[in-house]
Amino acid sequence: MAEVYLRRLSRWQAEQQRDAVADVYVSAYHGAAGTEYRDRQGFLGRFEKHGQRPDFDMVVADSGGLVGCVYGYRAARTGDWWAGFRGDLPAEFEELTASGRAFVLAELMVVPAHRRHGVATDLRTLLLARHESDLVVAAVSLPDPAGTEAPGSTLLRSWGWLDLGTSGPGDVPGAHDRQVWARRPLR
Repeated sequence: MAEVYLRRLSRWQAEQQRDAVADVYVSAYHGAAGTEYRDRQGFLGRFEKHGQRPDFDMVVADSGGLVGCVYGYRAARTGDWWAGFRGDLPAEFEELTASGRAFVLAELMVVPAHRRHGVATDLRTLLLARHESDLVVAAVSLPDPAGTEAPGSTLLRSWGWLDLGTSGPGDVPGAHDRQVWARRPLR
């Protein structure tokens, strides 16, 4: 396998790379046949909104073309990110969000040919290295009806993150309920 290089992208560079990132998204999550266009458009809409958030940050993995990406942003102090959450939210998590110490890992994707080679872990490590957040949260797809855990959940569990509960789709049209995970506070 060719060597993979990681690099940060500024907000402007991220916008310039949006089509390449959308290609990675479609390749990484290859949904049902015939849904690629809808999936791609939905991702691009979310990506545009996320790119406007405070402290938006992005890291890409390149190996003769993009093979992975991770991005996130600081959670709003208003606690809006927790809207629709169903579960027992530790008071400490609400306090960390209100104090601006929570970071949302909004998207992590690696194309299938580069999975299980540490690319996702390297992307996450570089992204979070410059954020002084005591709490990092992420939301992923729920397990399928047969009970098979979503790949995102498997990865977060392997990293030692906490499964907090579920959250509704919030204000994202066409979104589904999600499983909410958190990296343990650093204290």
